[in-house]
Amino acid sequence: MLKTLWATVREGKIELLESEELPEGTKVLVTLLPDDETEFWLQTSQTSLSSVWDNAEDDVYAELL
Repeated sequence: MLKTLWATVREGKIELLESEELPEGTKVLVTLLPDDETEFWLQTSQTSLSSVWDNAEDDVYAELL
């Protein structure tokens, strides 16, 4: 199961913001977030929104107006 943990970088080391026991050798995936997280989440969610709203199947609803 995947689990997301928040962390910051201090003096070149990743420090978890919450206590979590990680066994030695645990593989992790690090995603860098820009300082302005609002812009990051807007861009990230736009991809999902576009796939939901921009589709030919929904064009029938535009004809109802």
